[in-house]
Amino acid sequence: MQGPRSATNPLARRWFLQQCGVGLGAVALRQLLQASDPLAPKRPHHAATAKNVIFLFMGGGPSHLELFDNKPELGKHEGTLPPEGLLEGYRAAFIDPNSTLLGPKFKFSRHGESGAELSELLPHTATVADDIAIVKSLVTDAFNHAPAQVMMSTGTQQFGRPSMGAWTLYGLGSESTDLPGFVVFSSGQKGPSGGNTNWGSGFLPSMYQGVQFRTSGDPVLYLSNPRGVDRQLQRDSLDAIGRLNRMRLDEVGDPEISTRINSFEMAYRMQRSTPELMDISQEPPHVLEMYGAEPGKPSFANNCILARRLVERGVRFVELFHESWDQHGDLINGLRENCRDTDQASAALVKDLKQRGLLEDTLVLWGGEFGRTPMVQGGTDDGRDHHPNAFTMWMAGGGIQPGITIGKSDELGFNVVEDKVHVHDLHATILHLLGFDHTKLTYRFQGRDFRLTDVAGNVVHQVLA
Repeated sequence: MQGPRSATNPLARRWFLQQCGVGLGAVALRQLLQASDPLAPKRPHHAATAKNVIFLFMGGGPSHLELFDNKPELGKHEGTLPPEGLLEGYRAAFIDPNSTLLGPKFKFSRHGESGAELSELLPHTATVADDIAIVKSLVTDAFNHAPAQVMMSTGTQQFGRPSMGAWTLYGLGSESTDLPGFVVFSSGQKGPSGGNTNWGSGFLPSMYQGVQFRTSGDPVLYLSNPRGVDRQLQRDSLDAIGRLNRMRLDEVGDPEISTRINSFEMAYRMQRSTPELMDISQEPPHVLEMYGAEPGKPSFANNCILARRLVERGVRFVELFHESWDQHGDLINGLRENCRDTDQASAALVKDLKQRGLLEDTLVLWGGEFGRTPMVQGGTDDGRDHHPNAFTMWMAGGGIQPGITIGKSDELGFNVVEDKVHVHDLHATILHLLGFDHTKLTYRFQGRDFRLTDVAGNVVHQVLA
């Protein structure tokens, strides 16, 4: 079989080394080929404080009014209509905006040396109050789930743009050779409303998209070989297919062929690395207890342990979706259940990363796509609609200043009145922590240089250590 014709092409060099480099060790070979590997680790624009990200995405819109943003005045005005002028230009998803106000349904208290004010629903998060930065002034442009989730993930409500994880992998590459650089898990009542656009690569080459792992059965479909196919037969087949793909890549230069080559090889390596990764029964009993995890029983807690294990193995971006926070009704019971499912494990992840020396360069994010209205939904007193004008997230590790609270909403939790943080600002800050000037991490598509922050965004310096 004829090999690639161009002796000066780096892909031809790769072909030569792979086919003729008898005696070269695997490590040495990888170093020689690294220059032409699109997933090889890359240097960012400036010194980074974070090299990995774990995003605990609370899909559905957690109520900031019941969890983080205590509003006693809202309780005093429960049952009355919003003040005149407050709703000017406001558009709600489902309710008549001029609905009566609904006071907070849970008690708040202060915790840690920082005095962070947290809901009684978050007793475990309270134990890491001095390790997290709470941002109470997030705003977004979307008020329905799919566009708001897509905006939080990609910086725009439009489908077809790269996700934050894809941009991270494109900019930094991956330090893991046996696992994808961007891994996604899902728990809760359903999958995210924005679908796999939340972890898609958009117009970036598809090698940068997230890989969703299942929590039962094979982590990835078809990870196990069919009957009659042993590892040697699979290796021989992949080598033959790889030669053909590399010949075609050398001829046409299509990056999707490179994606295909990388995908086949990654899948082969994952057959050995992934079963060990997913077996959390190897964790010491005290670690499982700290997270509230049960091996063999899919849960958000199990996914948090897996997120830590992935970061330990060099995976660049891990995203855990928990889609259960859409309390249009049954607010009290729904929030209690959601916090039982997520509070302990979220706090345990911060503690575990810190104990292992991983928190200093792992950025942890907790939050959803928007908040909830101060106005009640429906004819009961137990529901809130979607609300983009003010919501809360917390961040930890990776260069974040611990034990601080920034931002402020008005006395009803309706509008941000201090230190407004738009989704573009959040993304600019995340990229800054990863070592990037968000205005310079770009990709040319259809004649324009695109970026995660579109044409906006400012780094939120108040949260930086």
